[in-house]
Amino acid sequence: MNPKTITVIGGSGFLGRYVVRGLAKAGYRLRVIVRQNEAASHLRTAGDVGQITLESGNLALPESLIGKIEDSHAVINLVGVLFESGRQNFINLHAQGAEKLAKMAKTAGVARFIHVSALGIDNASGSQYARTKVLGEKAVRAAFPEATILRPGVMFGPEDNFFNQFAAMAANPLVPCLPLIGGGATRFQPVYVGDVARAVETCLTQGDAMGQNYELGGPQVLSFKEILEYILRTTGKHARLANVPFGMASMMGAFGEFLPRPPLTRDQVTLLKYDNVVSPDAKTFADLGITPTAIDMVVPGYLARFNKGAKAA
Repeated sequence: MNPKTITVIGGSGFLGRYVVRGLAKAGYRLRVIVRQNEAASHLRTAGDVGQITLESGNLALPESLIGKIEDSHAVINLVGVLFESGRQNFINLHAQGAEKLAKMAKTAGVARFIHVSALGIDNASGSQYARTKVLGEKAVRAAFPEATILRPGVMFGPEDNFFNQFAAMAANPLVPCLPLIGGGATRFQPVYVGDVARAVETCLTQGDAMGQNYELGGPQVLSFKEILEYILRTTGKHARLANVPFGMASMMGAFGEFLPRPPLTRDQVTLLKYDNVVSPDAKTFADLGITPTAIDMVVPGYLARFNKGAKAA
């Protein structure tokens, strides 16, 4: 087993479970800091006995992390939210929490700091999500200049809340149509969650990754409309696509914000006004020696459950 201890903040999320599995397979000792140990108990089985430990902590309450990163070779920050709930809000987590964590890591003498941000945030200034992500990146860079910042696009994988969500809507007989918000012209570059996890692992050992930013997108650029059409073809559904202007979508988002887990918020509608693709001059997977996975290699396998005539891969 690799004697180096890696501390992962937010390891119970979608990306987190892939990062933890990959690092455990590589032999690292892992300390995974999560808000609810019970919800993350499944992570213990990703490694050998005693290889993965869970500790309680909340990036919105940085004092809860004191004494939990001092012996770490690296700290990986995976925390991010798409909607706000109490203390778990954009400014607390994306900006202030990220800054305090980076300062704590620098003070503790941590060798590597990997901060996972998001793609497309530079141009999406109208979104509070995007603004706080940018603030977090700047704060991390100031506090820990050698940090590696990763900006993944919309991630797909068996547990995702993107392809699965729209496939479930298309399969629901009570849902008359799928919404083409803003006409569906917004461009995305979906990226396989396993590839992003590999990028995190690579950045732990690749010397020239220190102090760099990487934008991580898959090999295909698709409009929102093309993605919905792909989901319908893959699942064999025939739901109608209905144009929903941004103004109307914002009204829908306002109502959604009253729900515990809103399917859509006004801030998410704002994000949909901006393309979510890799910048032409950015460092990418290629600079990390990783070939990104096409959606056809992964998505049909887990969307097969929405098609009664297909067999799951």
